[in-house]
Amino acid sequence: MEKLIIKGGKKLRGEISVSGSKNVALKVLVAACLTDEEVVIENVPLISDFLIMADIIKELGGKVEIRDHEVSVRVERFVKNRISLDRAAEIRTSFMFLAPLLAREGKAVIPNPGGCRIGARPIDRIIDGLKSMGVDIDYISEDGYFHATCSPKKGLSGTKYRFEKNTHTGTETMILAAVLAKGRTVLENAAQEPEVDELIEFLVKMGASVKRTALRTIVVEGVRKLHGSTFRISPDRNEIVTFAVAAVITGGDIFIKDIKREGLSEFLNTLEKAGGGFEEKRNGIRFYYKGELSATEIVTSFFPGFMTDWQGPWAVLMTTARGVSTIHETIYENRFSYVSELKKMGAHIELYNPKLSNPNKFYNFNISDDKNYFHAEKIFGPTSLHNGVINVADLRAGATLVLAALIAKGQSAVFGIEHLDRGYEQFDKRLRSLGADIKRVQYE
Repeated sequence: MEKLIIKGGKKLRGEISVSGSKNVALKVLVAACLTDEEVVIENVPLISDFLIMADIIKELGGKVEIRDHEVSVRVERFVKNRISLDRAAEIRTSFMFLAPLLAREGKAVIPNPGGCRIGARPIDRIIDGLKSMGVDIDYISEDGYFHATCSPKKGLSGTKYRFEKNTHTGTETMILAAVLAKGRTVLENAAQEPEVDELIEFLVKMGASVKRTALRTIVVEGVRKLHGSTFRISPDRNEIVTFAVAAVITGGDIFIKDIKREGLSEFLNTLEKAGGGFEEKRNGIRFYYKGELSATEIVTSFFPGFMTDWQGPWAVLMTTARGVSTIHETIYENRFSYVSELKKMGAHIELYNPKLSNPNKFYNFNISDDKNYFHAEKIFGPTSLHNGVINVADLRAGATLVLAALIAKGQSAVFGIEHLDRGYEQFDKRLRSLGADIKRVQYE
């Protein structure tokens, strides 16, 4: 077991690059299984989630070779159509292997997926969509598996499907299923995150026919076969925001190389309103502290809104701002696990539920999944944080609590960093390169 020991109070300065997007890398690995030819993916993040997905591909009969930050994948044939329970329990995107298994084998046996428990993250929207493509799918509670089949002769069929609510993973899974299906698939109310468009770009390079015909409409013309390709993953938006916040809260100055405003506009606009400093340059963006911050009111939303993954780091930023800030989470019903830990460090935060006339329509999660969680927080600032022994409950909470420890007085210990390693490659080492007093130590 490992923990982080962090002594706060250091101003972070310097230049840094961010890893390739986690949310693209995992989906591109699944897409690589749609062809029997070799696929090469560049700029992959060497994080635990990526390595787990690579292991699942090997388990299914594929060959995966990782060289530095490049991976080659070839699945000439599947040797099995069942994913082991222990692997799938570690990562939510394991469920997406339904698409290549159904497209190439006509059958898939997939466990109930795992990953961070930040909400129910319902897969009913994916299941309904696949059923409309001719898939028979049942969940057998006795073994914990979804059993899915489609006709050996007909295979997957094109469909017209409208998502009831925005679903990033649901949109991508349906696209992956549709590219080899017979006929046309039209997806309405489809997610429009940049990561979805990046997956589409990759599939088109493999020979798929996928187009956005309107803002939230995607049309897929099924093709008989996909071929190999080489693809480079773009920088991770969540990492960018994490390092940007680290620069401002520590009174520092960090230049993040090879990034652009695209996909970050809502964050940059909100940072500007709060009084944070940034400067767009030809080869990246500089983030820096330029004075006292002002309180903000945030409502998370799907793209192009303020991303749910950004709200934890933003909460730490607002502990340094003057006034009362609010964050209203609308994507996941249980996203404030970090609050109790921040309060242990001296943060003044109150959880509450705003009064809404139609919560079922307002929230993107299924309101029936809500178990009396709080969906909003008030952050009173500025507040000086002190050291603490803190525990990480999920990936983004991990980044949030590390940020808090960077500005806390004294030395903090951060446990549960295996969650952090799911999405951040060598996070402690890269922070140390910017001047942070942080080390990773083993314990029993």
